Amino acid sequence: MATAQHRNALFRWFDRNILELGREMRLSYLPPLMVYCAYGVSTLTGIVGTFFIKDYLDLSAAFIAALGFWAVIPWALKMPIGHLVDLLWRYKAGLVYLGALLIAASLLIMIGLLGQPEAMKAVMPASAWFVLSTLLAPVGYVMQDAVADAMTVEAVPRLDERGQPLPAEDIRLMHTTMQMLGRVAIIGGSVLVSLANVVMFQGAAGLGEAEKVAIYLRIYEFALAIPLLSVSGVLLAGWLKRREARRLRALGRSEEEIARAVHEPEETTSPNWWVLGGSAVFVTLTLSLGLSDFEYSQEAIFLGSFAVIAFLMRRLLGELEPAARRTLLGTAIVIFVFRAMPLPGAGATWWMIDVLGFDQSFLSRLDLITSGLTLAGLFLFRRFMAERSIAYIVVFLTLATTLLSVPIIGMFHGLHEWTAAHTGGVVDARFIAIANTALESPLGQVSMVPMLAWIANSAPQHLKATFFAVMASFTNLALSASQLATEYLNRIYVVTREVKDAAGTVTTPADYSELGGLLLTIAVLTLLLPLAAIWLTRRAGLKSA
Repeated sequence: MATAQHRNALFRWFDRNILELGREMRLSYLPPLMVYCAYGVSTLTGIVGTFFIKDYLDLSAAFIAALGFWAVIPWALKMPIGHLVDLLWRYKAGLVYLGALLIAASLLIMIGLLGQPEAMKAVMPASAWFVLSTLLAPVGYVMQDAVADAMTVEAVPRLDERGQPLPAEDIRLMHTTMQMLGRVAIIGGSVLVSLANVVMFQGAAGLGEAEKVAIYLRIYEFALAIPLLSVSGVLLAGWLKRREARRLRALGRSEEEIARAVHEPEETTSPNWWVLGGSAVFVTLTLSLGLSDFEYSQEAIFLGSFAVIAFLMRRLLGELEPAARRTLLGTAIVIFVFRAMPLPGAGATWWMIDVLGFDQSFLSRLDLITSGLTLAGLFLFRRFMAERSIAYIVVFLTLATTLLSVPIIGMFHGLHEWTAAHTGGVVDARFIAIANTALESPLGQVSMVPMLAWIANSAPQHLKATFFAVMASFTNLALSASQLATEYLNRIYVVTREVKDAAGTVTTPADYSELGGLLLTIAVLTLLLPLAAIWLTRRAGLKSA
């Protein structure tokens, strides 16, 4: 009897968390999901990039962290792009096409560096080409992402099959489902490319250098499908709109009603000159400081960007009721601090490759475990995300993340050697890495879904894309803070891998002695700062979604 009850309870859970999501899926959701999936597929080149930097470019861990800062900055540009999408609603597909061109250019640069390195170096150094490629891609992705956010709003139907308005509660549920499926599409894309990497890198450790480069080149060539996927999503959206217009026309609706229901937002958006002016200041500040020789340009850009975005947030929050204002502000602050935590940087990956012996094939399997279990975690924690506040979720994630950092710190001090000696070699470094990844991965996307769903449902209808963009700019600015903190810590705890010149002479010896201090410092900061942020927001009378 008890077994039957447990079986029924398990089926009810499976039905509520997984089957129900499938039942709520609509064809209109597919176009933005294709654009999101293209972003998920962009991780296809991640492992190749790691080994390309390590083996072919003489770049320090601190420099790579600094480059990461600049690569994240375009995501703060979602603010003006999002408002532009609101203003040019019917023509927003053009930004997806432009983004696709930038992404393709980034990929073609890397194809050139791998396939025709001498010809590329004749124009400018390989490191300069790599930096250009690294900066072009995020500009393209941020354009497409801002449009995809807006597409999620119009993907949710407002009229039923008879052309009558749908109940508000049904629309709210569909918005939550749409945001959930958006995260699923991004992670699902990363699952697909992780599978591809596992296949492509099978046996790569035993190949010669030329054979490895051929694999790297083939992966970048496959990645050219990414811009095609996002463009296909926009083309499908256009076809679905024309089909819906024909359906409404058959129901006897006027052309004006059809245009309002299919092509236009519910409310017309007027230019918000505070957003546009603030954005102009932000872009001018970023470009002028970025192109200057000012020593603290990154810090100045971060502080200036923070001030501009905070000012614009203050203006937008004025569009909300006081209770909603406190909720969104408290949510944004908590998520900002949580996402701003520093990372170990490239040095930890180099240590895993050089000391622990993790090769391309094993790292691709780790990526597959990460993306696969992150996707599973979205379903596993679906009700958890819907029923708990952001503060509760961040406390849970903070404690879990800190606990899961212990095995990696332990391995630096020889934990894997001790466990391998006492388990006949079963629990070695790879076993610990897989187990740790399996536990940590499901937590990956949990913190962002509730805020996205709250914005989709509660932001003013005529400013949905602007709210998405400004809040995303604020939380993405946290990633810039994370990269800055990562760079600072990598300057304090200097980690180097072995670098050889063209003649095979070692120019920089490997030195991982300070990695342990780096990992421990990050673990302590990751535990204390998010908890302090939650406590301070509660003291200030703010809430969380």
